[in-house]
This record gives sequence, C-alpha cells and structure tokens, in this order.
Amino acid sequence: MKTAANSRTWFSTFAKKTARMTGRPVTFGIAAAVILIWAVTGPIFGYSDTWQLIINTGTTIVTFLMVFLIQNTQNRDSEAMHVKLDELIRAIEGAHNALLDLEELEEEDLDKIRATYTKLAEEARDALDEVEEVKKEVKKTRARRSKAKH
Repeated sequence: MKTAANSRTWFSTFAKKTARMTGRPVTFGIAAAVILIWAVTGPIFGYSDTWQLIINTGTTIVTFLMVFLIQNTQNRDSEAMHVKLDELIRAIEGAHNALLDLEELEEEDLDKIRATYTKLAEEARDALDEVEEVKKEVKKTRARRSKAKH
C-alpha cells in the first residue's frame, strides 16, 4: 500500500527527472521538430480544423502539465535555499536568529522587519557618506600642506 510519503517521493523523483530532461537542448529540438512537421503537413491536410486541433490540444496538455512540474521544482529549490540561508544565519556569530524561517511570517510582519532593515541600510549609507566627506577633507588638507611646503 502506498503512503502519502511514497507518493511525494515518487512525484518528486519524477518531477526532477522530467525537469532535467525538458531543460535540455535536445528536448527543445524535438519540440521544434514536432512544430515543423506539423507546419509542413498543413497543406497535406488542407489546413483542416482537425490539423489545427491536434497542435492546439497537444501544446495545451503539455503546458498544463509543465506548470505543475515547474512549480514543484521552484518550491523545492526555494525550500532548499531557505534552509541554506537559515543555516548561514544560525552559524554566523552576531546574526539575528529571529530572522530564521521568515518565509513563514505574515506579510505585515515581513513588512515591519523589512522596514527595520531598510532604516539600518539608510543609516549605514549616511555613515558611509560622512566617511567619504571626511576623506575628501583630509585630502584637501594634505594637498594644502603639500603646497605650503613647496
């Protein structure tokens, strides 16, 4: 008897393999060849409704199924990326562990955290601008002193 975990494993394996296969140049070539063959057979079939229906139905079915495979791949990649980022946050001394697992927060909470970090970034840029101004002043002073010596 199949369990839900076995079904997820089966689908995940199927989705991974299918995503790899469909992302290869040879698969694109096959798809382009199918379209070319279909286009060439148009005059043979008199550009009939059935001839048009074949390509429309085929591409619609493939597109419909690919949406789910692509979404599965994106979900898996996103989850893996979040785990990696969470591990980096956890492992870096001084990092805020409160930032772990942020993707589970509500939009409103994320907006508040984002606003806090936006403010920190602005303050850091302002401080950097002040440092640059001080450096310019130091250069001017050195240039004046150098001129005075000569």
